[in-house]
Amino acid sequence: MQRAIIVMGDKDIISKQIFKRLVRDFATVLFGLPVTDVELLETSHLRIEDRRADLVAKVWLPDGQVFILHTEIQNDNQRVFPIRMLRYLTDILLENLGLPVRQYLVYIGREPLRMADGLNLPDLLEYRHKIIDMHQIDCADLLRKDSPDAWVLAVLCDFHERQSRAVIHEILARLMQRFQDQPSTLREYVVMLEILSDNRDLNLDIREELDMLAINLEKLPSYQIGKTEGVHEQSLTIAAKLLAEGNEADWIASITGLPQAEVERLKVMPKPSKLD
Repeated sequence: MQRAIIVMGDKDIISKQIFKRLVRDFATVLFGLPVTDVELLETSHLRIEDRRADLVAKVWLPDGQVFILHTEIQNDNQRVFPIRMLRYLTDILLENLGLPVRQYLVYIGREPLRMADGLNLPDLLEYRHKIIDMHQIDCADLLRKDSPDAWVLAVLCDFHERQSRAVIHEILARLMQRFQDQPSTLREYVVMLEILSDNRDLNLDIREELDMLAINLEKLPSYQIGKTEGVHEQSLTIAAKLLAEGNEADWIASITGLPQAEVERLKVMPKPSKLD
């Protein structure tokens, strides 16, 4: 059952695994939180505004700490944003009584950061959230890491004198080299890159950029499984292997065109080896 309703920019609901990966990446790469597990939380009752990139999740640290992690991506300066963050906080607290909340604003706008990190209302309240200014993070630092997650997050950083298309091409080329025989994993990273580039308003079609790099996911060796089988049998084969990799049935159904109920039935059948 879908447990998280999260939309980033103008993107439709994406698979739960992708958003869990984004939460973990933000936490570990940008916030310095060594998150070990992530559970996305229902946000349908939260008053989330337009132009949002909201991630609300329950997370666990190695020392046993458990808290709610709320991440906002913002691409312009808004004087009222601390008030919005406080409003989000009250909604989150009402939905998750007893759990502490940590809030992070990731600023990716072109203009210098001018937003406050909270409110100070004398005799009323003092409120603070953390701000990560991506102007202060060089994309080269993340690209130097041996981490596909860091490469994808580099799209939010300061490109300095580099053209955005050149950075995107470098990220895509690295992902393709690393995951050329793991199409489902490659697909997840490409979707993450699409989400983040849209939120930064790069105005680049990531799929077109893939084509420019002569990368065609459908021609990857792993997609050729069952090529001599009928279309339905081939879809079943791919679905079973994607299930074995831990992907959600609803997402697999959307990828293969199979009914979700048919994908669910594959769970009780002997599992094939992982798609690699």
